[in-house]
Amino acid sequence: MQYTIESRPLTASASFDGAARQTTIDAADAEEAITQFLHDSSSELVSLTRPVAGSESIATVRKNDAVFLVRVYAA
Repeated sequence: MQYTIESRPLTASASFDGAARQTTIDAADAEEAITQFLHDSSSELVSLTRPVAGSESIATVRKNDAVFLVRVYAA
């Protein structure tokens, strides 16, 4: 299944312009998609909220000096 990962910087940083970025990842489930995204972007998971009834997971991710809000949903 394909998942869309949308990341948006929450902190000001010279290396990120503040615009949301989308990535499509093939994974068995949303958790695997997040894990692959973290690996591919050399980032660290800070927190993860899985939906009780819904199709979108929300994570907070840290990379270097920036923190990102990450939305994960089926593409």
